Order: sequence, then structure tokens, then C-alpha cells
Amino acid sequence: MAKDRKTVFFCQNCGYEAPKWMGQCPGCRQWNTFVEEAAAPKKESRDPGGRKAAPLALSQIDEKEYGRMSTHIAELDRVLGGGIVPGGLMLVGGDPGIGKSTLLLQVCQKIAAEGKPVLYVSGEESPHQIRMRAARIGDFTDDLKLLCETDLDHIRACIEKEKPALCVIDSIQTMYTDTVSSSPGSVSQVREATAVLLQIAKGGQIPVFLVGHVTKDGNVAGPRVLEHMVDTVLYFEGDRHASYRILRAVKNRFGSTNEIGVFEMREEGLAEVPNPSEYMLDGRPENASGSVVACSMEGSRPIMIEIQALVCRSNFGLPRRTANGTDYNRVSMLMAVLEKRAGLSLSSSDAYVNITGGIKMTEPAVDLAILLAVASSFRDFVVDDKTVVFGEVGLSGEIRSVNMAEQRINEAKKLGFEKVILPKSSMRSLKGKKIEGIELIPVSDVHSLIALFR
Repeated sequence: MAKDRKTVFFCQNCGYEAPKWMGQCPGCRQWNTFVEEAAAPKKESRDPGGRKAAPLALSQIDEKEYGRMSTHIAELDRVLGGGIVPGGLMLVGGDPGIGKSTLLLQVCQKIAAEGKPVLYVSGEESPHQIRMRAARIGDFTDDLKLLCETDLDHIRACIEKEKPALCVIDSIQTMYTDTVSSSPGSVSQVREATAVLLQIAKGGQIPVFLVGHVTKDGNVAGPRVLEHMVDTVLYFEGDRHASYRILRAVKNRFGSTNEIGVFEMREEGLAEVPNPSEYMLDGRPENASGSVVACSMEGSRPIMIEIQALVCRSNFGLPRRTANGTDYNRVSMLMAVLEKRAGLSLSSSDAYVNITGGIKMTEPAVDLAILLAVASSFRDFVVDDKTVVFGEVGLSGEIRSVNMAEQRINEAKKLGFEKVILPKSSMRSLKGKKIEGIELIPVSDVHSLIALFR
């Protein structure tokens, strides 16, 4: 190798740079993650606006907040925190075929319909392929321009010429710049491409959506620093063979990360699901043991979900435990609490816990419903289908309070439920309020919960 071409080593997981190959990364402590890349030539450093930066006092900065631009898709606006912030750099990840490109094309359609210029840059599809997909979604105006290109220098020139109100890059792993000698999709190319797009977004106050491929572990492919550089990281969840999709923010500099958006995949594209509780509870069994309705909070939105459990005698010496849609270790802990504090002998039984609809819930408020579903299946008693359960369970068998109890109760009442089993300590947050048309059943521990169904 020539002397003027030095190489460096980058960690594929966290982007840590080292002068030589290492077996274990000092940054993320992962093994065999270093790859060799040609060192990029030294460049003059620039601020994200593409100009020399000068220090400013806080009093010199205008407090006026930039006006957000609505996507006209209420579920997406909810996840973004109220709309698109000018100059924001947003990353959308998800499994192949789950609907990332479809959703962003729908956003482009609605913003272009307002007469605002929109630029859709694709490095994976031809204009004819995008036109075929657009034909399923609906009519598009001429304010939407397509660019099938992977060279970032050409893309930058087009953005500066068109000055779009929104730009979509599909996908970041296909983009490349000549300042880095490695191939597109490599650690250094993805990092450098994101840095260029960051300068474009911040310098021109142009919001940019990036589509990101994911690995088999579900993380965005490329260096971990990619998620640190962008303002917002959105993930599509759900089985691509099923009809529903869940959009969740795992990072958002402009809003909450607790909100989710629920969509349904249809022939004409992604449709919003304004009331996911009815959608999740559709087709519930009647008078079946092991089925309990729980209420979980996703940001400011209460969602009713059905939790099912099946407990049966094990045919082998080692009982099997399976959890689908919730944390496996949490289920094992709740079963241990049932055995120790409520006297249920579960050590010789297989147990299967499932949250229907394929949705994933990790909020501690679903503990009580999981515990009751397991007990219901084990003792073969039926929990009334007009009953909602929520509460956190401790290792001592106590049932602890959860936040937003009143919102959960009101959602249950709106959907026609008649009873709510809740922690006794949550009654204090109601401050003596009487909610007409629904019966509140407070419980303080696991033993008193099981005693309700004897």
C-alpha cells in the first residue's frame, strides 16, 4: 500500500476510530466489529449551516419557535410532537416491506397538494417503480419532483436549486460521496453522507427524512453515531404480513418519545387507526379463561389490549415459559410472585403469555393483567369480559399505583366496560371523584386479587 494512502479502522456498532484493528471495541465493548477503511482527506471544518460559526449569548437568540409543518397525517404528527420542524433531520427505520417508503410518499403527496415543493430522492428504485407505487396511493401534483440518484454532490446541487419544503432520502445506505473512497453503505460513507445532509438541513432550514435499513437485530444498519446525529429516530414495528403497523419514536429532540402512531396497511397505502383500542380488542373470545383486558398508556393515549395466558401441565421435567409481546423475564417474575405469595403451584406447568394483535407492551401497568390471566388459566376461572385491569406488581406481592389512572378509567368507560380492577393506592389520585357508570374495585395485594374470583 502506498505511503500517501493511510487506513483507519472503524467500529461498525458505535463508530469508534482506531489506528489498528482490535478484537474488542473500547467504546461499545463488542467483539469483531472493526472494519478497515481508507482515511478521508482532511477538510476544512464547517458548522451545520455551512458557514463559520460565531459564539452567541443566549439573549441574542430569538425565542420565537419555528412553526411546525403538518404532514396532514394525524398519527405521524402525534409521534413527531406536533408536526415537522424546519431544518429537522429525521430517520425512519423498520423491516423490509413494512411501509417506510409508502408512508413517506404519502407525506410527500399531502404536502405537495398544498402547493409546496417536495423532492423525493431514491437510490434504490427507478422513476417508473415509484410511479407504480404512487398510482396505488392516489393523485400527485407537479410540485412533487423525483430524483433517482446516489451521488450526494449532485443531490446537494438539486436541493439548492429546487429549495424544497421537504426532502426525502430513500435510503441513506445507498448514498455516497467522493470524499470517502469506501463503497456505499460502509461505516464511513453512511457517517459522511449523514453529515452532508445535516449541513443541508440546518443550513437551508429544509426538513429531511432519511430511510434507514435495519439489521437482523432490528437496529438501523451503519454506525451507531447515525442515530446521534439526527434529530428524530422513528421505528416501524409489526409483522409485515399483518395489516397493522405501529410507528414509535425512540429519539425526538422536538417532542415526546412516549407517543405511538397506529396504521393499517391497505391496498391504497397506510391508513390511520384513530381508535386502536377497538382495533386491538376486535374478535375477543367470550367466557374463556386466561383472557384479560389491560389498559396501557402510550404517551397521552390509553390503549386497551387483550392479554391471553395458557397454563398447562408440563410433560417434561423442565417447564416451558413463552412470552409474546411482553418481556419474558417479567412474566417469569410474576409467575414466581403468584407461586410464593398466592400459593399457586406453577413450578410443574408450562405457561404461554401472548398480547394479541402482535403489539409489544413493556409498561409495568400491565403486570396485574398478566398475573390475573395466568391465574385465570391455571385455576380455570373466567374474568368478566366487561372488566379492565391495570397495576404494577411488586416482589412482595403488593400492587403499586400507576400514573394517569383517571384517563385509563375514562377510556374504559368510553369503550363500554363496566368494572375496573386497579391498585388501592391509585384511588388517592382520583381524590374522591365518582365516575358514573363504572365500578372501581381497588386491590392492595395479589392475595386479595385472587380472592375476588374464588
